[in-house]
Amino acid sequence: MATQLNLLLSIGDLIELPHEGDRKSRQIYLAPPSFVAKAPGLYLLLGIRPNGAPLVDEPLGAEVQYEGHTRSLELEAHLAPARLRAAGLHEVPRDHWIKRPRADQAIAVVAVMRQRLDGAGESGQVSGIKIIDPAASVLYYRGRWRSLETADSGDFVARRPQAYGADLWCFVRVERGVPRALVDLPVDDLTAAGCDEAWRTQAAIDALTGTPQEIHLRLAPGTPADRRLDLFSPVPGWAQRYLELVGIPVSQARGALVSYRVPISAIGELSALFADMLWTHVSNEGGVA
Repeated sequence: MATQLNLLLSIGDLIELPHEGDRKSRQIYLAPPSFVAKAPGLYLLLGIRPNGAPLVDEPLGAEVQYEGHTRSLELEAHLAPARLRAAGLHEVPRDHWIKRPRADQAIAVVAVMRQRLDGAGESGQVSGIKIIDPAASVLYYRGRWRSLETADSGDFVARRPQAYGADLWCFVRVERGVPRALVDLPVDDLTAAGCDEAWRTQAAIDALTGTPQEIHLRLAPGTPADRRLDLFSPVPGWAQRYLELVGIPVSQARGALVSYRVPISAIGELSALFADMLWTHVSNEGGVA
């Protein structure tokens, strides 16, 4: 359930925003009916209408294609935008929808987060905190989470419980197993999900420790022009949205967190994006992509 909810949030069917007057409290809303062009004549549908009403009606002249958690529609390219707008859908420009942050080096991303900890006051007692273990395998995300141990010292991506609602994402400084300072996430963009900053920060930490996160590309059975892309760590919402545009979600491969079918023509740009923005090691069958 939590995985599906995260997918709906990342793609934009649901919107998570801070509750008015309370930075730590967040609420989930239905996103308005919208569409994004994946390619000429092919459109990704977004949003949810109240009371279970269909996003588009039959008179539109095309059948909605359901693939994993995504919905798409094929229409004649020169007619599609006007017809979709007439059906009550708002057009979202591709770059505006992805909304990726600026490219930066991994060391700069971690340095900014550590500067925030330097400026934070003493955290006081924080119970129930769990960290992502930077020494644990990047190929098993769930296995990286653990409670603090007395030998732990350093800065960690973490989650801490709150009285009501989901655990809060944070970046925490620990000395001999005791939290000394922390900053709650998000910081840069309060409309973003805390996990987006957390996952990018962890990707930077992993790159700096010499164990970058990995993407595996393999042959996609029955589709020689495509590759199956396997992710082993969750990615920020902007990277997830990019994957929705260039690929199609498929049943996850064994050991993978999520898998996509991606055309070979998109592999080069995709590999560059993940290498530049998340410092990810992309391996292909037969070598590095």
